[in-house]
Amino acid sequence: MRIGFAADHAGAALKAELLRRVAAARAGDSLVDLGGDGSDPNDDYPDVAQRLANAVRDSEVDRGILICGSGVGASIAANKVRGVRAGLCHDTYSAHQGVEHDDMNVLTLGARVIGAEPALECALAFLGATFSGEARHRRRLDKVLAIERATIEDGASKGVPG
Repeated sequence: MRIGFAADHAGAALKAELLRRVAAARAGDSLVDLGGDGSDPNDDYPDVAQRLANAVRDSEVDRGILICGSGVGASIAANKVRGVRAGLCHDTYSAHQGVEHDDMNVLTLGARVIGAEPALECALAFLGATFSGEARHRRRLDKVLAIERATIEDGASKGVPG
């Protein structure tokens, strides 16, 4: 699996820790650092979220782990990119259930909310999960994708760039 990692200035230290520990735990995966080393206080969450979300959208990575201070802003920004289903998770149940039921492809974490150990547990739960494909989950995901398509089409009809 190709896994992208990105963080704003507030999430950089946790990103570095997760990169190191996920590499040790999932040796066969390819880890892609998409930026945010903490050296630039202007490394804002919308910028890194867009970079990671675009990499997911463009199939440069299979899944992404995105970190900002609370996880909220990065999640909101990533979800603006078509094809991205980012979820803010600070527990392992949500991290794996989001993939199994909702086909979540980006895990968002809040570095000021979660410690390194639970963040690693969430990351591993997220990365180890697969979409169930069950009829009820597929039906719900199809509804979500229909909302996404309708919103983009509506915006295009009003001259809003997609």
